[in-house]
Order: sequence, then structure tokens, then C-alpha cells
Amino acid sequence: MADPARTVALETLRAVRDRDAYANLVLPALLREYSVQGRDAALATELGYGSCRTLGFLDAVIAECAGRDIEEIDGPLLDILRLGTYQLLRTRVEPHAAVHTSVELARAETGSGRAGFVNAVLRRVAERTGDEWVARLAPRDPIGRLAFEYAHPVWIAQAFADALGADAGELRDLLAADDARPVVHLVARPGDITAEELALVTGGEEGRWSPYAVYLEGGGDPGALEPVREEMAAVQDEGSQLVALALTRARLHGADGGRWLDLCAGPGGKTALLGALAGIDGYRVDAVEPAGHRAELVRSATRELPVEVHIADGRDSGLTAGYDRILVDAPCTGLGALRRRPEARWRRTPADIADLVALQRELVAAAWDLVRPGGVVVYSTCSPHLPETVAVVADAVRRTGAEQLDARELLPGVTGLGHGPTAQLWPHRHGTDAMFVAALRKPL
Repeated sequence: MADPARTVALETLRAVRDRDAYANLVLPALLREYSVQGRDAALATELGYGSCRTLGFLDAVIAECAGRDIEEIDGPLLDILRLGTYQLLRTRVEPHAAVHTSVELARAETGSGRAGFVNAVLRRVAERTGDEWVARLAPRDPIGRLAFEYAHPVWIAQAFADALGADAGELRDLLAADDARPVVHLVARPGDITAEELALVTGGEEGRWSPYAVYLEGGGDPGALEPVREEMAAVQDEGSQLVALALTRARLHGADGGRWLDLCAGPGGKTALLGALAGIDGYRVDAVEPAGHRAELVRSATRELPVEVHIADGRDSGLTAGYDRILVDAPCTGLGALRRRPEARWRRTPADIADLVALQRELVAAAWDLVRPGGVVVYSTCSPHLPETVAVVADAVRRTGAEQLDARELLPGVTGLGHGPTAQLWPHRHGTDAMFVAALRKPL
């Protein structure tokens, strides 16, 4: 390939548009397939993820410069225009290089005639800076303007503002953190390698909050790292690590009998950490996942750990009650992990919420039936959206009479978690995904 970085980025955009693929799965696979490494891999990662993340902003600028709706532009040309516009407005790539490489991609893809269209549109894009385009095209209301500037749908920015509550003045910082390329987080598998050792091997930095976290700067494919290949470590956001740790730290009434359950286990990251921790004390973990292919991911992630995977619906798992600790990491909108799932913000809609909330409540109810008296259910979502978080917990407490523990105490040393008793992590405060945590203990 004459331009491996841009080719990988462009193929990522095409897969997302054509097949509704997930960029964070497609791009690393393309890097491996084409053996793209080093600076080219870092550039491909920035361009591919960045273009997916800022899609709404890019499309508004392209439509203005093309003089037509986005839907009227052929998909392959639109991918190239998005890639070129991102370089012009969101990177330090020289304008002539951004335009020239995009025109060459268009010529190779579609021929000279359409390459001229790409050239004309991108030259118009280059007439203004990113800030100038924001000033020209952004809505006038404060939240709408911030949403446009930091490439979020307005409804998501509003949901974040509602969740911040009295701290809604932090919305700009939150959106900016959500719009930035995240640092890769690794988890050191307990009993196999320490975070200190993992940091030394990978050149990373030990995490701030989880004793098993390592931060890894730079692009490329973390799956190529030797500790990850040897299953001594894995890629896992530090916030997800803290959720699993919260379950293990919650105080029970009575002794821990070593029966733990992950009721929503796929794809297995939290289950693997729970399994490693359980194995140290001779405990066992049951893991429930309804989809067969995701259950296989859980089995792969927990190989040689004391974990048994059950293919079942968590709402009707068929398992025997009496668990000491149950994690309900419920399916959700995923609004808290948008920085790691670049295209997700443009796929979710408010219409998704009602069905998800109903499912979340049913899963908590099922967990409550399975936990023993004195045991604990930890409910978590990778979303700060109030209907999915505090509203679900309030409903569970009202229906069951659960004792709500202060989840902040289960995350020792972590500051800025809110006013309790639930805990809310934030990208701009903690450098993690926006994980929500609540802990409910069943009365004796």
C-alpha cells in the first residue's frame, strides 16, 4: 500500500457504514492483516477512530461545502470526504497533504471524475478552521452548541448534563474528554502478573485507582503485546475493573461461601477478573450469557479460571439460589463508553431506552431472587443516563426493601464519585468510562 495508514482508516469507515461494524473491532484486525505498525498504526488509529467519533460534525461541514444532503453523496466518496475533512479540521496534517491524499484515494476508488468532486469539496472545507465551522454551523442554545463542537448528538449531551446535576458546569470538560482519543487500559491478571510488572514489560504506567490497571499510551494493537497474547493481561477499562472489585469488597452478613455470579457476563472481561480473584480464595464464579457466540468469548476469557459459563437468559437462568455475590452489569445504551466505541453515539437513539430500562429492572429482580439473605447484588451500567442508573436502583429498593450500601466505600481512594450512596465514574474526572455502581444487600 502506498498509504497504509489512510487505507486502514478508510476501510474502517467503510466497514462501519456498509456493515454496521464496530470500529474498535475492525481497525485492530486491519492493522494485523496489513502488518501496519509504529507511526503508521498510530496515524491509522487516530484517523479511523477520530472520523467515526466526529461523524455528525464532519457531515454537517461536508453538506455545507458540497451544497447537498449527505444522503445524496455516494457512500465510498462520503467515506473519503469524512477522512479528509477530519484531517483538515481535527489534526495537524498539512492541508495540502490532507487534500492530495484524499484525492488520490478517490481516484484509485472511483476514477478521475469523482476525484475532482472530492478536491472541490475539501478545498472549501479548508477555507475555515474547525472553530470557524463551529461558529458558522452550531446551534445557538448552549447545550446544542457544545454538542456540535464536541461531536455528540444533542440528546446525549442533555443526558450528560442531567446526570451531572449540580455539576453541569463540567459538561464542556466531560464532552471534551469523551471526544478525545482514550488511553488504552490493561488489566494485570491477579495471580499471574502484577501491575508493576506489566507496566515494566509494556512500557506503560500503573493506574491510579485499580491495583491491577496499567495505562498504555500510543496507538497500535495492544493484542500484540506478549502479556496479552499469553493471557496474563487483557485490555480492560479501569472503570470496568473497579466495578468487579466493588463486588468483591462489599460487606456481607455472614461468611462468604464462595458462590459468585456474573449474571450478564459477555464478553467476559469482568468475569475474568472476578474469576482470577475468586480463584485465589478457592471460590467459584458462575457466568450467564444468552448469546452463544458471546458465551464462547466468556469461555475464552476465563480459560483455566474457576468459572462455569451458562448459556441462558439472566432473567430466567435456571440456577439455584443462594449466591453470596452477584454482579448485574446490565445491557445499556453504552453512553459511558462512547470514547472507546467511536461510532456508537451516532447509532443510539432515545427510542432505545424504554426497552433497555425494562430489561435492566427484570435482571435486577432476577438477581434478587438468586442472592442469599445477607448477600450483595452490585448493579452497574456503562452509562450515566439517569433512567438507566438511579431510577433502576430506586425501583429495586422500593420493590424489595433492599439495604443500599454506599458504593463509594467500595472504591477506596477514588474521589469525585458523587453524593452517594451510588457511585458515578466520569472520563473527565477519573480517566475511565462513565461507569455507574450501586450495591444492594439482602436483609437477613
